[in-house]
Amino acid sequence: MPEIFTAAVVQAASLPTDSMASALKAADLVREAAGKGAKLIVFPEAFLGGYPKGASFGAPVGMRRPEGREDYRRYHEAAIALEGPEVSALVDACAETGAFVVVGVIERDGGTVYCTALFLDGENGLIAKHRKLMPTGSERLIWGFGDGSTMPVIETPLGRIGAVICWENYMPMLRMAMYDQGITLYCAPTADDRDAWASTMRHVALEGRCFVLSACQHITRGAYPADYDCALGDDPDTVLLRGGSMIVGPLGEVLAGPDFSGETILYATIDQAEVIRGKYDFDVTGHYSRPDIFNLTVDVAPKRAVRLTGEN
Repeated sequence: MPEIFTAAVVQAASLPTDSMASALKAADLVREAAGKGAKLIVFPEAFLGGYPKGASFGAPVGMRRPEGREDYRRYHEAAIALEGPEVSALVDACAETGAFVVVGVIERDGGTVYCTALFLDGENGLIAKHRKLMPTGSERLIWGFGDGSTMPVIETPLGRIGAVICWENYMPMLRMAMYDQGITLYCAPTADDRDAWASTMRHVALEGRCFVLSACQHITRGAYPADYDCALGDDPDTVLLRGGSMIVGPLGEVLAGPDFSGETILYATIDQAEVIRGKYDFDVTGHYSRPDIFNLTVDVAPKRAVRLTGEN
């Protein structure tokens, strides 16, 4: 395992209605970051498929407007299939550069879409995914719920990599499940651009004694179609997501960001030895746990609506 390497978080605008164009942009950004030495590259939530900031999908309480149904159809169409060309473009960039990439996508599965983080590496392509367990607020109208079967922490030459998406980071038991898997590179694709987000990322790093890599889009209203239903107005210069991407070390020290200036890539040096140095006095699932008092049970079985039994 390399003790020291460079990691990057990408703060950029996707093309919300054109997932292939977003994938090609992401592939170019992978090449750019890798060209500057980055071995691990983290992209924002919903970079492919789009984060529908300000959209209502025509859903007042007790009714659904026809135009909202059409908005959902378009959003479903913009979502990606994991075997599709968008993922292939990113797999090719990883193979070319040798980078490990974590990227937020909107995943289409039947009639449902999921907010998902994909894990890709140069040798094996798409190796795992995490579906967001609990969409926030109105996200629950348009995104399905993940289950415990997609909460991986992956052993890699860089360290143990996992992803927790946006406000999942406020779920203490989910964080504990990630710490229990020995996560050292905690990736946090997000759409939260508030000032307070930075303190959350610092807390997670200090609590888990891990590196935290948070990536958020910097995107304006002009990136969306003119007829996009946006509660924030139609001025193309209005900033819908203002970034705030950052990288934090295992003792809560900010290594890069937060940045609100526009599209950028942030870099930081990762020294894996800092994880163990941090756990010297606080290991939340080790010597600082009290399993005689507190115990967490995690159900990692997939939850399917239909289970077939017997013979055909």
